[in-house]
Formats: sequence, structure tokens, C-alpha cells
Amino acid sequence: DTYDIDYEDGERESRVNKRLIRSKDGSGGGGGGRLMEGDKVEADYRGRGKFYPGKIRRDRGDDTYDIDYDDGERETRVSKRLIRSKDEGGGGGRLSEGDKVEARYRGREKYYPGKISRDRGDGTYDISYDDGERETRVEESLIRKVGGSRSRSPSPSR
Repeated sequence: DTYDIDYEDGERESRVNKRLIRSKDGSGGGGGGRLMEGDKVEADYRGRGKFYPGKIRRDRGDDTYDIDYDDGERETRVSKRLIRSKDEGGGGGRLSEGDKVEARYRGREKYYPGKISRDRGDGTYDISYDDGERETRVEESLIRKVGGSRSRSPSPSR
């Protein structure tokens, strides 16, 4: 499967292979956005229920990945459902009051800039958006921290 892409900066690209495309906001499959080679993750080693830190060595293109664990172990063809990203949300990038973020206002697809005005302590946050809007009890899965690596978005020059 291939797709034609219209980038936000006006560039266009034709016949882009499906495996080279991921949702800009990380929505889609149950586990969030597409995992990429080099991403820091936690994976359920051999599907036994215990997650260990590591990183994606290879994306097999079929929602399975090869993992290099921090302890030196390796595993191949690990299903995406057994992997949690440490780069976004649930890992070390814990959200705090005052953090600059982008959030999906009312759960919509588009992210809007703002900051966390309150941590509810239950995995939800109050957001004060830059345009003056406010929203309470926003799920952490609808929020991404700003100021991290911005190089993860696709480059139109490729």
C-alpha cells in the first residue's frame, strides 16, 4: 500500500510506502504511535508478564520488533502489544504542574499548546491552553510534553 502525502509546509510526496508513515499525534493502535528503531522501551520479556528496559533494534514492519535489553539480553519478533514506549507518556517523562505541553482538546485529533495547571494525582491533568481555553481532567494519554526531541516527525526531504 502507498499513499500521497501533503505536508503542512506545502511539500508533497507521492507513493509513500505505508510502513514509512505514522500518525503525527501517535493515535491509532492500542499502544500509541508507531515504535521506531532506537526508541527506548520496556518490553514483556518472552511474554511472561514482567517488563524490562531496552531499546528497539529493528522494526520488522509487521508490528513486531527486535529488542536489545539493557541487561544484555536480546529478543526478536516481539509483538507491539508486549512493548511500552518510554519516550512518550507512561515512562520517565512524568508530567508536572507548570510543564509546557500539547494536548488533544476534548479528545479531538489535533494537539493544542498549553501548560499543566493542576496534576489531579489520578492520571488526569487540568490544562490552560495558550489561546485562553481551559480543560479539566484530561487523560495523560491525550497529552504530550513539549521541549523533548522534535526530530521524530517525518522529514519532507526524504
